[in-house]
Amino acid sequence: MDTGVGLRPRPRAAWAVRRKPQGFPPATVPAARLDQNPARRPLVLRPDAGSRSTDAIRGASLKGLCCHKSAGDTSNQGTEKVHYSADDALLLKQKAEDVLPYLNDRCVYLVGMMGSGKTTVGKIIAEVLGYSFFDSDKLVEQSVGIPSVAEIFQVHSEAFFRDNESEVLRDLSSMHRLIVATGGGAVIRPINWSYMKKGLTIWLDVPLDALARRIAAVGTASRPLLHQESGDPYAKAYAKLTALFEQRMDSYANADARVSLENIAFKQGHNDVNVLTPSAIAIEALLKMESFLTEKAMVRN
Repeated sequence: MDTGVGLRPRPRAAWAVRRKPQGFPPATVPAARLDQNPARRPLVLRPDAGSRSTDAIRGASLKGLCCHKSAGDTSNQGTEKVHYSADDALLLKQKAEDVLPYLNDRCVYLVGMMGSGKTTVGKIIAEVLGYSFFDSDKLVEQSVGIPSVAEIFQVHSEAFFRDNESEVLRDLSSMHRLIVATGGGAVIRPINWSYMKKGLTIWLDVPLDALARRIAAVGTASRPLLHQESGDPYAKAYAKLTALFEQRMDSYANADARVSLENIAFKQGHNDVNVLTPSAIAIEALLKMESFLTEKAMVRN
């Protein structure tokens, strides 16, 4: 087993832990906003195929987004929804019913490193809550008329992408009943947190070794921050992920709740987080959401 490199977020987060990688009816967005960036196209959002809520949409979504088959599938495309057991389906339904009264139609933003499963898990949560699902990266691609984040980086720059990402998050923050999977670097701009904090933020925390193995397995072509260097796919992915996490870990710790895949795997008796099912991660996310929201309600009362 690769022991990896230990990382510990600084003490500002209550959940600071040592990182030990283990094998494991539509309304148009205000035109004045969009005109601030002439490169952007007006977004016409439609509910995702895996989402049931339509009254939630006051903007627009992308077509053709479907759940991935597994938590380790890091692609942004897919045509099959995630299937889960009857037991998991019952738990998901129960936890969704527990969480909904406290959400008050607020949006939920999933944050975390690239490849952490935000899209897969987000679509399950959206389905059981009756919310609509959006992928902020896909919305940026649509708004600038370029089909991939990697191409946006190549044609323009990372800064150009980040500017458009912030504008997308700003537009989404004025809506309700959405689950939003954000890009891995969305957390680095404080302005993005001002938008996301209008809702609920959930950090999917995955060991770096597991992320590197996932990404190496599918390639780095869709990961512009990883694709420049040559060499062993796992080694370069792990090195770059380590550097990125050191830059972002305090930002991720700003999230309202943390879902540790390491902890889920431990409770289930697994050594490898990549064997966890997306439904198991979604159940844990709903539990963390409920815990945060109920504690907040108690403090307020």
